[in-house]
Amino acid sequence: MRDRYLTAGRATRPALLLCAGLLLASPAVGQEPARLEVSGEQGGTLVSLPMPEGDGWCLEWNHSVEGFPVLDCYRHRDGRMVLERSHLPDFAAGLDHIPGRGRQVSDGEGGYWIEDLDEPVPGNAYRLRVGSLAVDHRLVVDGQRISLSQLAADHRVTVRLVTPAGDPTP
Repeated sequence: MRDRYLTAGRATRPALLLCAGLLLASPAVGQEPARLEVSGEQGGTLVSLPMPEGDGWCLEWNHSVEGFPVLDCYRHRDGRMVLERSHLPDFAAGLDHIPGRGRQVSDGEGGYWIEDLDEPVPGNAYRLRVGSLAVDHRLVVDGQRISLSQLAADHRVTVRLVTPAGDPTP
């Protein structure tokens, strides 16, 4: 009889350990998911979006001389804000590919993507001087655009990935 309980315990112990591991790896009940936040100069939150692990977003703006859209695309990877790639529709002023920094690939329309940048953003945040409505800095998330220029033209903002622990630097 005693051996039967020992054998049964061996079968349930791995299942219990697996469940405990899953609970420890997931966010705590009531804990906020990771968020992409844009805050103004005075610290007020202008934009706050859920940004689960693996999701991405782009910062898009109009080139100040040519007027076409330029993109820097980021992803939430392992608790970090990572610059993955950039889209540059032309070799206009300031839009050169730096050899050794990513890989330049044609976009098939006369412009190019710089792929494989994979650069973690220090502190999971960066400061941005938001341009006028002509420049129209905007966040692109799931195909939707949020104009930062409508919210804070000609002001500095901080774009930050806030992790579930509330610590912007994992």
